[in-house]
Order: sequence, then C-alpha cells, then structure tokens
Amino acid sequence: MRTVHTLKELRAIIRSYRTQGKRVGLVPTMGNLHEGHLALVRRAHEAADVVVTSIFVNPMQFGAGEDLDAYPRTLADDQRKLEAEGNTLLFAPPISEVYPDGLARQTRVIVPEVSEGHCGASRPGHFEGVATVVSMLFNMVQPDVAVFGEKDYQQLAVIRKMVRDLFIPVDVIGLPTIRDEDGLAMSSRNGYLSAAERKKAPALHRLLSETGAALLGGSDDYAGLETAAREALTAEGFRPDYFNIVNSLTLKPASPGDRQLTLLAAAFLGTTRLIDNLSIER
Repeated sequence: MRTVHTLKELRAIIRSYRTQGKRVGLVPTMGNLHEGHLALVRRAHEAADVVVTSIFVNPMQFGAGEDLDAYPRTLADDQRKLEAEGNTLLFAPPISEVYPDGLARQTRVIVPEVSEGHCGASRPGHFEGVATVVSMLFNMVQPDVAVFGEKDYQQLAVIRKMVRDLFIPVDVIGLPTIRDEDGLAMSSRNGYLSAAERKKAPALHRLLSETGAALLGGSDDYAGLETAAREALTAEGFRPDYFNIVNSLTLKPASPGDRQLTLLAAAFLGTTRLIDNLSIER
C-alpha cells in the first residue's frame, strides 16, 4: 500500500490506474479506523480493482465547541489496518492541501431539504462541510464507486442527492451499520465513553429496535412513540438530542400511509454524542 499526502502525487497514481483500465473505488474517512471502516474497504474491493481510502479530519464539518481538536488522529495504526486489508492507496492530505486559501474563502456545496432537520438542525453547517469535502474528494480521486456506512443515514442521503443533482458520475454504495456484539453501532467516538457509559450505550439501539417493533405491530402513533423513546433514553441516563420517525426517502416526518420508515436518533451519554438509526418496511 502506498500513502500520499498531496494532490499532485494522488493524480499521478490515479492516471496510472486509468491507463491500465482499472476501476477505482473510494472510501472517505476521518481516520481512527475500526471494523466498520474496514468493512467499507472490503466492500469497495468487491466493486473496484483498486481502492483509495482517504483520511482527512475535515474542519469544515465541525461546529464551534465540537471535538475537532480532540478528534483522535491515529495515522500509523490506520496504515497498518489498511495494509492488512489490502487497501491499494491511502490519501492523507494536510488541511493546507485541501483548503489552501483557508475555510473562509472556500467554495461550498449546500444540499437542500435532506440536510435539514435531525443532525442538520443540531449541527448547523455540518452537512455543508460534508458535502463540500466529499465533492472535492470525488473531484480529486475521480472514483467509479464510493462506499459509505449507513450508520450516518442522513449523511448518506445528502451525498446521494448531491451526486444525483450535480450529475457526478460516481456510484454511491451504502453499507449496513457494523455493530459490536451488544448492538452498539461502531464509531470512532465510542472511544470517548467511560467504562460505565459504554455499558449503557447499547440502550440506544435497543430502544430503536423496540420502537421499530411497535411500528411493525401496526402503531401509527408516531409522536407518542417518539416521546416514549426520548423519555426512555432519559431514564437510561442519556440526554436525547432527537428521536424521529421519518419517511426513509425524504427524511420528512412520517405520515400514516408511509410504508418505508426510518427511525433516526441522536443522544448524549456524558459528553459523547451517539447516533444510530433503524429502517423498516411495513
């Protein structure tokens, strides 16, 4: 596996792949890789001849008071994990390579509607940062396919709409959430949890599953189910951010006739913000 840090190096290697007729896959990450990320790399290998994984902690998607400075940076360990998976190329640029003129002067990408509400409401500007950096990575790498995790359900919806609306020739693949044995969705931020908090954390997935079972049982009392779930999270020691039942395609509040539903949830456990989701079809 090769590691490059500049766009010039990256483009030279991508050109060589193209002259060989190779299909290129991209896995964008912020590093501190876990099994969930490595599953994305394996899925990309199934869809492409060569896989480029990017590691870039994107300052544009962090708001004031969020964990940009504290976000774990573990490049050497990430390189070892990627090499063990047979990853072809690692692109790990510094901030100056991605934003040479600074954030204030950077052209930005805004994806309407699906960026609104949920994490978009709780983290203003977050999805603008995500859409901007992903569009830049698509232009830098020019992949045939890119793989993202479904744990970040709203993020995946934002990227898919951006690709569709801007006619970007990239096939976006979503991979189901990878979980620990107790149901907790794998996340780099799980490392922030204390031992006691880690024991409580699976309750988020459990409450999603219980609410999903109620919906499959025929309940259309969306508001009542959302309120009950938030109260249950509070009783478990969480500080709920949101617990929303939405139409899976539009991410708008669900209507009684909707058959494809997604439950979106975010909650703080101590200082750690956890997100998760569950999709069902009735």
